[in-house]
Amino acid sequence: MTKLTTTVVVALMLMALTIMSASAATSVEVRSSVLTGSNSLDATNFAGFFYDLDDNISTETMNITVSGRNIAAGGLQYNTTLTSVDYASTNLNTTSNPKYNVMGLFAEKYVPLTATTPDKLSKLLLDSDDKYTLRTGTALELPGGYALTAKQIDVEGNKVWMEFTKDGEFVEDEILDVSNGTVVWTYEADDVAGEDDVIVMKVAVTNVFQGQVDSLAVVEGAWLMDYENVMELETDDTFDKLELVNVGATSLEMENTNSITLTEDKTISIAQGMSFKVADDSTPRFYVMKEFTEPGTYEIRGEVASGTGAQSWTATNFAGFYYDLDDDISTEIMNISSISTRNIAAGALTYNTSIASVDYASANLNTTSNPKYNVMGLFAEKYIPLDSTTPDKLSKLLLDSDDKYTLRTGTALELPGGYALTAKQIDVEGNKVWMEFTKDGEFVEDEILDVSNGTVVWTYEADDVAGEDDVIVMKVAVTNVFQGQVDSLAVVEGAWLMDYENVMEIETDDTFDKLEVVTIGSGTLNMENTNSITLTQDKTISIAQGMSFKVADDSALRYYPFAELTIEDDGVSQPDEPDEGEEPVTPGNETDVPETPETPETPETPETPETPGNDTEGDDEVPGFEAIFAIAGLLAVAYLVRRN
Repeated sequence: MTKLTTTVVVALMLMALTIMSASAATSVEVRSSVLTGSNSLDATNFAGFFYDLDDNISTETMNITVSGRNIAAGGLQYNTTLTSVDYASTNLNTTSNPKYNVMGLFAEKYVPLTATTPDKLSKLLLDSDDKYTLRTGTALELPGGYALTAKQIDVEGNKVWMEFTKDGEFVEDEILDVSNGTVVWTYEADDVAGEDDVIVMKVAVTNVFQGQVDSLAVVEGAWLMDYENVMELETDDTFDKLELVNVGATSLEMENTNSITLTEDKTISIAQGMSFKVADDSTPRFYVMKEFTEPGTYEIRGEVASGTGAQSWTATNFAGFYYDLDDDISTEIMNISSISTRNIAAGALTYNTSIASVDYASANLNTTSNPKYNVMGLFAEKYIPLDSTTPDKLSKLLLDSDDKYTLRTGTALELPGGYALTAKQIDVEGNKVWMEFTKDGEFVEDEILDVSNGTVVWTYEADDVAGEDDVIVMKVAVTNVFQGQVDSLAVVEGAWLMDYENVMEIETDDTFDKLEVVTIGSGTLNMENTNSITLTQDKTISIAQGMSFKVADDSALRYYPFAELTIEDDGVSQPDEPDEGEEPVTPGNETDVPETPETPETPETPETPETPGNDTEGDDEVPGFEAIFAIAGLLAVAYLVRRN
């Protein structure tokens, strides 16, 4: 390869590396009940706080004293205590370790290294009674980079050689004999923040199998704490707004040392991902929330109910239900009229929801023609009715954001549901931007937006959406564009999107698991259970669309509703389907094999620029106007190399 060719290829590769796509961070918000003044929170009115349903145990409390919008120094008090609970799997409740100590801390679960003093804490990563079947040589991936591997099984099928690793590095191994039944491997580590014999992992192996083709080990119960990351605490330690004022024998006490102002329309950090969210309203209305950003599935629960009496859940006591803090609006309500022993009779469970009108998250989107939008909470998720009066056609709300994004031309703002927004080009005067809206990489619509007179809102209306025309499905506010010598940029401050390609059409008598639609009224949906529901001890009972009841493992009836939200791990690719003739791999137990790097492809010659609005499927991306400067620079470099 000549020097000229080498230089051009390297320069093109460097240009490619500068193309970064913008995307909104994915998170789950778990909130408390809504507050308007001084109040106390515990696990009953803040779903983020640690709660053990089976033993009816919680550890965290927060007392808030508010005067107007001000919390004076010492007016925010947070306390938590050690408690002892059962392992999720009864297989792990051995004679020597029938329970374990736990402490809720900032709405997460921690394990103390000693039973008496909570000054050394490790995060609880796993407490599971799930069943896993492992082929030999495959790994059961655990949280935090830990893994458990069935290395080999003896020829008689009685013993399994297990290995425990962290980030692929060996930690410990053990040969377990299950010929007499379930065996529990308890791994104790030494010198964990100065402590010895600390139980950091427990796993129950219930069976092994040596077949002609497969060798298997069955795990039913796993417990793990992150012993390599210990939080060591001392009096006067600070966690954002809170200071540790006392490390007791079994408790921690904290308070704010400086005053806190609950400023309108602000999110105010308290500590470790726990915050106040304040309404954009003259009335000081707020709630405490915990934001989770790590990949995983999170349970958002409602108020705990006990006994056979009537019970009701709304957005005030079920954090999963839709709630708009700024306008103080909610739409969902679920009632149980009565329970006979553990039985909810047909018609005794009712679920109702209604259409409400709310502001866009970004004030930039509140145009004169569309100052608000209609929304409906349905099974703890947000939906948009295609008709403002009848909720018989609903699309999921994917995005309502006031975040600010700066897009280079040619780069895409990745939106939920496979949708994307791309700043294709900016005109030479830096006043207009050519924007394109796509779905799964396919062209949907484009528009040239002129921001010379200030913010402009692009509203895309689709036709024939479940038979409806002129349906607003996307709105985006572009506040500025910039044409520089190197970069061309477009600034987006406000985006709204619904999944108009997947419309839920609802009719009377439609069923959603245990619920049936009994009436579709003017702006309302009403459902009830047509068959009886038994709240069986130690069971999770589906209600509808990811909403369930969880029942305590206790002779006394105790239960709560909950919804689950999942944060996907976008950094991990899904395994491919096995080729014909290959043995399938048990999900969750895959061991990745590094692929052989492919030979880099030769860069393609750029195609002729497209005309706005005339995109065709399969066309390559057109470089923005700034490509002219980049190509000129490349030619100059190439000329100098050739000359030398």
